[in-house]
Amino acid sequence: MSPVWADLGLVYCAAVWGATFYMVKDALSGVDPVAMVAHRFLLSALLLAPWALVRPTRGRHLKESLILAVLLFLLYATQTIGLGFTSASNSGFITGLFVIFVPVFLLMFFRKSPTVVQWISSALALLGLWMLTGGISSVNFGDVITLVAAATYAAHLLATDKYVRADADTLVLAFHQFWMTGLMALAYCLISGRSLAVRGDSAAGTIAFLAVVPTLSAFFIQMWAQKVTAPIKVSLIFSLEPVFAALFAWTIGGELFVPARAAGGGLIVAAMMGGELSKLDLLKGRKKEILPS
Repeated sequence: MSPVWADLGLVYCAAVWGATFYMVKDALSGVDPVAMVAHRFLLSALLLAPWALVRPTRGRHLKESLILAVLLFLLYATQTIGLGFTSASNSGFITGLFVIFVPVFLLMFFRKSPTVVQWISSALALLGLWMLTGGISSVNFGDVITLVAAATYAAHLLATDKYVRADADTLVLAFHQFWMTGLMALAYCLISGRSLAVRGDSAAGTIAFLAVVPTLSAFFIQMWAQKVTAPIKVSLIFSLEPVFAALFAWTIGGELFVPARAAGGGLIVAAMMGGELSKLDLLKGRKKEILPS
C-alpha cells in the first residue's frame, strides 16, 4: 500500500468528519444524540454484514473489536454529554487536544519517544486549533468531561494502530466494531430512558448519510491507512478536521470569514507538513512505527 494513498485516505476522513459537523447539528432537532450514534453504527454494520459475515472471525477479532468499540462509544458519549455543559468552541478545542495526548500516550504506555520535530508539530497544531476555535472561554464540568473524550480519541487511534497489524482483516474489525458500538449506544438509550425515535425525513436522511460516508467509509479507510502510517502522523492529519469544518462553514454554511481563525487553520496545515520532516520519517522512509504487543 502506498503511503501517499494512505495519507490521502486520512485527509478524506478528516474532510468528511469536518464537513458533517453542521449536518449533525441540524439533525439533532429530530433525534437524540446518543440514539443517532446507535442508528448510524448499527446501520453501518448492517451494510457491511454481507461481506464481513463470509470472512472468518477469530477470537482475537472479537476481543480487539470490543476494545475499539468501548473506546469509540466513550468518545461519542463523553463528547455529547460534555457539549451539554459547555460551548461548541470549548468542545472543539478540548477534543482537539488528542493531538497532544497521542505523543504523550506513546511515551507513557508504549515507550516510543516522539522526535523533537513531532513534539513541535503537535504543539503547532494545538496553537492553530486554539486560534481556529477561539480557545477556552471558561472552565466548567463539561470541559472536564470533554477532556476525557480527547484522551479517549487518542486511545482509540493508538489501539487502532496496534490492532491493524499486517495480517489483520480490517473489514472484519470494522464490522464488529460498528455493531458493538451501536449496541452500546442502544443499551445506553434504553437504560437512561432516551428516545430512539427519529422525527422527520431530514434527520432520517442525515443518519443514512452518516452511516455510509463518515462511518462506513471513513472508519474503514482509517483502519486501512493506519497499517502504513505512524500514529503521530495520523493525529496531525486528523487535526485538519476543524479546518475542513471551518472551510465548509465559511463557504456552504455562510458564516463570516475570520482571518485570525483562517491563520489558525494555516498553522494546523503547517504542523501536518512539518511532521513529514521528523527524523523518524527521514530515516525509515515513512516506514510504519510498529507498536509493541
